[in-house]
Order: sequence, then structure tokens, then C-alpha cells
Amino acid sequence: MHRIIFTEEYCKPENLHPFTYTRHIQDIRVGILTIREKWERYLKIDSADKWEDHFLDTERSIKIDKGIGKDDYLLVHANVLPSKTIIEKIKKLNNGEFLTSATEGGVAFKFSNKEVQALHQIKINRSVDYKGPMHAIHYPWHIFQMNDLAIREDFDLICSRRKAKTPSPTNKITNPSQVFIEAGAKLEHCVLNASEGPIYIGKNALIMEGSLIRGPVAICESAVVKMGTRIYGATTIGPHCTVGGEIKNSVLFGYSNKAHDGYLGDSVLGEWCNLGAGTTNSNVKNNAGEVKFWVDADKREVGAGTKGGLLMGDYSKAAINTSFNTGTTVGVCCNILAPGLTPKLIANFSWGVDGITKYKLKKAFVDIDNWKKLKDQTITDREKQILTDIYKLY
Repeated sequence: MHRIIFTEEYCKPENLHPFTYTRHIQDIRVGILTIREKWERYLKIDSADKWEDHFLDTERSIKIDKGIGKDDYLLVHANVLPSKTIIEKIKKLNNGEFLTSATEGGVAFKFSNKEVQALHQIKINRSVDYKGPMHAIHYPWHIFQMNDLAIREDFDLICSRRKAKTPSPTNKITNPSQVFIEAGAKLEHCVLNASEGPIYIGKNALIMEGSLIRGPVAICESAVVKMGTRIYGATTIGPHCTVGGEIKNSVLFGYSNKAHDGYLGDSVLGEWCNLGAGTTNSNVKNNAGEVKFWVDADKREVGAGTKGGLLMGDYSKAAINTSFNTGTTVGVCCNILAPGLTPKLIANFSWGVDGITKYKLKKAFVDIDNWKKLKDQTITDREKQILTDIYKLY
């Protein structure tokens, strides 16, 4: 196969807001890696995105037509998490064959330009049933609910047959065979317990003294874990994030901060988010009943089980001592200043919590750039274009 092509058709990216306002489904992080990175590592080939005539299209987006080239391609549904058994089945597909699952429907389709009949129209010769377990994210809370499974599978994918860095003897480590430390990572006087799941520590990560980490946990490249932090599985601290306090069963995509005391549980933070000191979320209702999150596509709340905390879109920030209600969804680029518990739904570009005052777009650009400079980056024209489109459309 020459290339993977991800498609969001039939995956309903609108059900995965606020995270799919600013990225394709395949670029969501669950486990150690993004969905795109998982597929690329398993198949050892590069990926592209199916052109959707959407503001998220990039130079990586391609049209599937007769001019696509003479190589073989794999069209993959973007919300499916790959596994060894799925990959083994896919490698046996012939051109024109479509891998299907009783639980998830279509999964992957192998084709060449011979099967392409018109723009984005591909002839299917035969479907191939896959009867093994299949996992896909359909709603944003599935990200933290599937993170345990995803960390374990990514750990095997990344660390198998590789030699980890030897940890300093100042650290206390339980079940060291399930702890993998990449080159450049620094940790001293920490407690790592991998008896319940693996612990992955990425390249150049810094884990400060007194931190307590209980797997399954992923601390990704260049992330910082501050002194005395307590992290329970299944948690992912994405690349270049800074964290402190208490974190449980949560995913931070990348470049986000929860740097101080306070609790984050059963939650997902996008990129370039910041939680002020003392900020805490509720993840269980006082009556221990079902937690519901708002779903844009359905225009209603949908049940997510008995535990659910905060879903925060990219570039959003919360003031010190913010208290997030159980099952709260925060949109893209919000500045949250809230006395008492927040509302459960905070719209994109809200200034405050009620959306009556809307973040001015040019000021948002300046503020984002200020935050990015703290991590030696600047806002890009591409980011400005995406945020402008979201501002106008949503």
C-alpha cells in the first residue's frame, strides 16, 4: 500500500465537538498516540486526508478520482482505533475489498485507481467480515473511557523490542518491566507503580521529585509533571503539557496546562488550554446518577455513564479556583470567569460563562499568541483561518 487515506464520512465528526471544530477525528489523541499516528506506525506508511471541501482541509487533503495514481491505497474510517488483529486482517485485503464489523460497520477499504469510478466514488467488489473486538470513538467522552485500552496497546506498539533508559535509583518503581523511559527524560525521587498498567515516559519529559504515578499512564514528549503531582490511570499527559495537583482518567492532547493544585478527573482538554490555580471539576453527580453531556449534532444531552467531568476545546482558559460542574462542555477559545459552579455548556468564544459577552476575535489572536510564546511558538495564519471560520459558522 502506498498511503492511508482517512475519511470522516459516516463518522459524524459533529458528535465529537468541541475537539473536531479544530482538527480531524484522526488527529485526536487517545492513549499515547493520535489515531493517525497509530495507523501510520502499525502499517509503516504515511497518511493523507480525504478532501471534504471544508475549512479543515490542508495540503495533505486529496481528492479520490482517476488521477490519484497507480499505487494501492487504504481508505480508513477516522474514528476506528487499530489493533494488531485488525491490521493483520487488513494486510490480507485485495483491491476492491472492504473490511466490515458487526459493531462498527465499514472500517477500511483497499483500492487502486481501477476501482475509482468518479470523484469519491469507489467500486466495492467484496466485503470481508471482521469478527474480533472493534473500538471506535463516537462521542468525546469515549476518549477518556477508552484511554486505558489505548495506552496498553500503544505501549506494546511503541516499546516492544526496544530498550528503555535506565531510571535513577532515587526512584521507587513497582513492576519495572512495564515502565518505559525514553532518552532525555528526567525523573528523580518519584514513585511509579505499574502493577495495574504500564507507564510510558516520553522523550525529554521532566517529572519532578515527589510525584506519584499509578499506571496506566502516558507522560508524552517534553511534558512537565510538577513536584508532588498525583496521577492515576488511565491518564495521558500530551506533548509539552505542564501538570500538577491530582489527575485521574483524563487526556490532555498537547501544549495545555493544569499546573497547580486542584482535581481533574474523567476529562479531556484540547490543545493550548490553561486551568488556573485551584481549578477543580466534578466527575460524579451527588446522587451518583447518570452524567450527561451536550451533543451538538443531536441538540440534546446524551448519557455517558456514571462518571464524566470536563470536555474543553482548544485555546480555552479558566480563571483561578474555577469549579466545573459534572458533565461540562467548554467550546473553543473561551475565557472562563465563573463564581460558583459553571454552566454545563459554555459556547465557543465565550468571555465569562454565559456567552453574552463574546471574545473579540482579534483579541483572541493576541491572547493565543501570548500563550504560545510561553512555549516558544507563535500563532500561525492557518490557526487564524480556522478560528475565523469557527467564529463565523458556529
